[in-house]
Amino acid sequence: MTFTALSFLGDGMGGTLITVGMLAVVGVLFYFFAIRPQKKQEKETADMRNNLQVGDEITTIGGIIGKVVSIKEETCVIETSRDCTKIRILKSAISRVDVKAQDSID
Repeated sequence: MTFTALSFLGDGMGGTLITVGMLAVVGVLFYFFAIRPQKKQEKETADMRNNLQVGDEITTIGGIIGKVVSIKEETCVIETSRDCTKIRILKSAISRVDVKAQDSID
């Protein structure tokens, strides 16, 4: 009895190998189109929050717009109006930095 590649694929194992191969391809595609971009976005958001400076104009995830007055480890204080209304928020609630402090000076 000789064992050849053709007889191996004729036993029904070929379909199993193709199925496993297709699942592996789908897994790789899922990683590159779903997981990797999400990790990149999370890293950029964390960098933005870690590089926050006093004087930056920010928008919170709730839509509040203000200027950063002070920064602590987990929180920061923002000034939201000309009447000097101050709100203490978590850094994790910051959605984006609209104007950096050094950009507003120029």
